[in-house]
Amino acid sequence: MPVYSMTGYASAQHGAPATGADTDARAPQSRRLGLEIRSVNSRFLDLSFRLPDELRAMEPVLRSLLTARLKRGKVEVRAALENDDSNTLQDPPARLLQRLNSLQDSIKAWLPSAAPLTVADAMRLCANAHSGTEDWSAAVPALAEEALTALMTAREREGKRLAAMLMDRLKQLRSQAQQAVPMVPLLVEQQRLRFMERWKEAMALTDGAVLPEAARDRALTEATAFAIRIDVAEEVTRLESHLDEIERLLKKGGEVGKRLDFLIQELHREANTLGSKSAALDLTRISVDMKVLIEQMREQVQNIE
Repeated sequence: MPVYSMTGYASAQHGAPATGADTDARAPQSRRLGLEIRSVNSRFLDLSFRLPDELRAMEPVLRSLLTARLKRGKVEVRAALENDDSNTLQDPPARLLQRLNSLQDSIKAWLPSAAPLTVADAMRLCANAHSGTEDWSAAVPALAEEALTALMTAREREGKRLAAMLMDRLKQLRSQAQQAVPMVPLLVEQQRLRFMERWKEAMALTDGAVLPEAARDRALTEATAFAIRIDVAEEVTRLESHLDEIERLLKKGGEVGKRLDFLIQELHREANTLGSKSAALDLTRISVDMKVLIEQMREQVQNIE
């Protein structure tokens, strides 16, 4: 399965514009339905709908379609109805104009300071008079499926880009880990030699007051404790294990965003521990570089479904 991003946009249109000779300003015109879907990242699936009054009853159908194919993301669905020819104005029915005039007189009787209706107000209130009986119950689900398929394609395309970026960061992290592993034995050996030099200096100062064997054992014990304290083999092993799991999830695809987010937290923890055990500037630099790469991964994983 592909890796899906939670970010995407798609739109679809239903209905063809009427043309010159076929357009009659007095005749009822079919309207065009436009639908668009926007999606951004979110911890859960959060759906919102902005629909005209005529399409409010279609919200449960749209919600069912979306929940069947989307698992995470903040998704907004917008729909709009408009005349095929937006420059053609239809004559408002006389009966409706009489009704508006009567209502205006009644309102002004109670509210003398109320502003009178304008031509634009009257046209807007009469806008649905000609085409309020259109049935969109079949067109809306079909249009939503079209837009949703386009959205999934956009999310898949973005998810592919995110997966490629994450795989590149995985490669860099593996390289950093491989650089850290051989540093530890060198540091331990340097510290052991340093302890032995201090032991020899101490022997020269004590002038035989302390048994050489006891002082040497103490120096070796301190060197061993130091080696244990700075050993990062366990952290590197766990880090590589997390990297393997992230790579497996990216290749598997599907709903992997939450698991990837958890693994990124674990990577950050191991990089922190590696930095706290650092006994050399080079090891500290590797830890910092790892944290930068992991933070870049974390930002992108937030967008994966």
